[in-house]
Amino acid sequence: MREQPKPGNVVVVGGGIFGMSTAVHLARLGVKTTLINDGPLANGASGRSLAWLNSSRMRSDAYHRLRLAGIDRYRTLSHRYPNADWLRFDGGLTWDADDQENQISAVFDYERELGYHAISVDRDNVGAITPGVDGTVITKQGAIFNPGEGWVNLPSLIAMLADEFKLLGGQIETGAGRASVVVEGGRAIGAKTADGRSWPAQAVLLAAGGEVPGIVKQAGVHLGDKTPVALLVRTKPIGHPLKAVLNTPRVAVRPTPDGGLALDSAWSEEEVGVKEDGSYDIKQSTLDGLLHEASKVLEGHPKLELQDFGVGPKPIPGDGDPVFGELEPISGYFVAFSHSGATLGLIAGELLADEIAMGKRHPLLADFRPERFQNAQSKSGETVWV
Repeated sequence: MREQPKPGNVVVVGGGIFGMSTAVHLARLGVKTTLINDGPLANGASGRSLAWLNSSRMRSDAYHRLRLAGIDRYRTLSHRYPNADWLRFDGGLTWDADDQENQISAVFDYERELGYHAISVDRDNVGAITPGVDGTVITKQGAIFNPGEGWVNLPSLIAMLADEFKLLGGQIETGAGRASVVVEGGRAIGAKTADGRSWPAQAVLLAAGGEVPGIVKQAGVHLGDKTPVALLVRTKPIGHPLKAVLNTPRVAVRPTPDGGLALDSAWSEEEVGVKEDGSYDIKQSTLDGLLHEASKVLEGHPKLELQDFGVGPKPIPGDGDPVFGELEPISGYFVAFSHSGATLGLIAGELLADEIAMGKRHPLLADFRPERFQNAQSKSGETVWV
């Protein structure tokens, strides 16, 4: 990363948690910042995220450390807002299918060795540890309860950060249409939007979710991309005692601020069709199936009714790990492209803002730089990243 003076102004492209978090952290550092978004804030992946705050199961040490730092920032936030209905730390409960791929025992040992708080749970003691779960559906290998985990309602958090951002002098432009980053002479000099406007800047953060690889490609840089289409279903309020986030073989479940539930799964993603015009085909059987699977794991098997659902790209880089930081070939062009936006949202925004404002790389992001994708070869003078 190039040593440089604090930029006089920065443009952030994207109104999800990465963009909004970085923008408010830049404003706190005294950097003049404008955030532009193609529609309302949180209209992308942040608006349809399960938003489970965790570092459970197995991952690299570097990724685990980053996620723990992310959870720490939410802990601090929850202390400031102890009665918030949009941020809760009531734990997470997970179990695997009863088959040869069940890893619960190995995961439990791994988490305990890391010092990640994990409690072994079976169908007989689940009720005493976390309420609202039908213990009979837990497989014979048992489950893991992680007391330090939680969830956040990202649209509520983004709205709160936006209010602070504006109080600090930040500018938010919504409904600007799809944006691209303007590059001249090997550096980012601003952004332009589909509505014809230009936004000059001395540095740009691209945090446009699943659109990031396509926009970056315009500058001759290719980031590995495995972004799927994801579906999140929200139920009508039911007043159920469930407090923890559930990650089960057939459905993931978390409470919502209004007393309903948010649901997703891997199998339901596979049933989403994409039409020729780019719109999505959602089968009623898929929606009903998610509601049915969620009811099965809940105590009392309550009747769940659909309130609404969200569907669209779920940002996942090609190797599954986050991509944060400045593009090596283009000065002042920063990107944030990652799954687990909820867990990483606050810490990523803080560290990226520091890097943009101070010109110094943070070691917590060392393993997540865009240049890790760089191929030593180049084709026709184009930088090729895979």
